Formats: sequence, structure tokens, C-alpha cells
Amino acid sequence: MSTIVEEARTGHDHHDGHDHDCEKKVSVHVNNEPVFLHTGRYPVATLKTVSKVPLAEDLVQLVGTKLEPLDDNGHVHIRGCEIFISHVKAGGAS
Repeated sequence: MSTIVEEARTGHDHHDGHDHDCEKKVSVHVNNEPVFLHTGRYPVATLKTVSKVPLAEDLVQLVGTKLEPLDDNGHVHIRGCEIFISHVKAGGAS
């Protein structure tokens, strides 16, 4: 007789009781500092928070050889090895 837990684990390869695919973390670099995250989709605000970037700053992503600005209300997909740079927001009154 199987339990609910055993049924949920069916098809998962468990070594020493841990499912390493479910725990997979990757590194990204934010302002030349490594940040370790689970793969997946993150709100830009969350990425700023976990990487200690002030919410008032802009965040850009290096894509190939171009810096792509990230919308504060947007999302970013983390796969691993992404590079982000923050900077003071441009524009505004002086």
C-alpha cells in the first residue's frame, strides 16, 4: 500500500533522500557579485532585493554585447550565468 508521499515521488530520482533537480541553484552576477538563485521567472523588483540593489536604481542585463534595460514592473527568466548591472536612474529634474 503506497502513501501520498510515495506517490508524489514516483518518477523522481532520489539520491540520499533529496531531489537535487528540485533544489537546483544557479549563479548570476549582479554588479560583479555572484548571486545564487533557483532557475525560473523573477520579478525585477525581487531580483533587485535578493541582490541588494536599491529599488530606486535601474537594472540592465548584458545580452550578448548589448545592455538591455529591465522594466521595474517586468520579469526576468533566470537560467544561470546572466549578468546584470545597476545604475542610478537617468533623467529627472535637477
